[in-house]
Amino acid sequence: MPVSKSPAEFTQLFSLPDFSDIGSSGVWIAAATIAIVASLESMLSIKAIDELDPQRRTTDKNLELMAQGGGNIVSGLLGGLPVTSVIVRSSANVGAGAQSKASTMLHGLWLLLSVALIPIVLNLIPLAALAAVLIATGYKLCTPQLFLDRYRQGWTQFIPFAVTVIAIMFTNLLEGVLIGLVIGFVFVIARNFRTAVTFACEGNDCLIRARRNLYFIHKYELEKQLNRVPENCRLLIDLSATNYVDLDNVEIINSFIKASQFKSIDVVVRGDLAERTSPLINAPVVGVRFT
Repeated sequence: MPVSKSPAEFTQLFSLPDFSDIGSSGVWIAAATIAIVASLESMLSIKAIDELDPQRRTTDKNLELMAQGGGNIVSGLLGGLPVTSVIVRSSANVGAGAQSKASTMLHGLWLLLSVALIPIVLNLIPLAALAAVLIATGYKLCTPQLFLDRYRQGWTQFIPFAVTVIAIMFTNLLEGVLIGLVIGFVFVIARNFRTAVTFACEGNDCLIRARRNLYFIHKYELEKQLNRVPENCRLLIDLSATNYVDLDNVEIINSFIKASQFKSIDVVVRGDLAERTSPLINAPVVGVRFT
């Protein structure tokens, strides 16, 4: 920490920004990187602190990012470093029994007074002691029990979680989170490729049920199951487990309903989205009911 011998010397520590390189691509790349990393760190910290809050309050994330952006603008204009919500200070406030936003404001005030009045004392604090505080806080937030809990939830939860932690350790926060997002996205895609449409038939009663939302990737699967429906039967198309059906799948169902009258198939469509299978039918179809 710089040591000031007088208030006038302390004010000289503040400096106006140099805009001579405002057109440099390196400056904008660095600024964008810092903004993304700071925002990610803040959102992750907010998520953790909301879980630690005894009153279980929820932070307004939009307001937090707006405040952080305004604070960084002011800090930059005064020659300061970017600020961000961090887990150490936040968890320290929670551990000390803080109940309101005043704890954060007082925290900043104490830091300002310490830098202005006792910079010599601050310089005596060993960096190893600060590192120990970070390690202890990180351990409290990421205990082995947390890994066990994720493992019990299944591989789809454990692998993205573990990969994100390891990637952050070996790269940095931004790259680690991006790697974790990619791995999580792969698992989401894999889940959508699982069986989404089931078929069952007993005697003249048949059932086709959508287990989840139907997207364009489920077209082949839906057509395959509809083609298994025999003639002269009663068919229930159950869409009650969905809240979205892609229009391509709607057209497939509509086409099947229009053809069902020629195969003596009595079709019943069930679910909140049942009405979505009717607008594309050009003419009324005998034997089709919506429930």
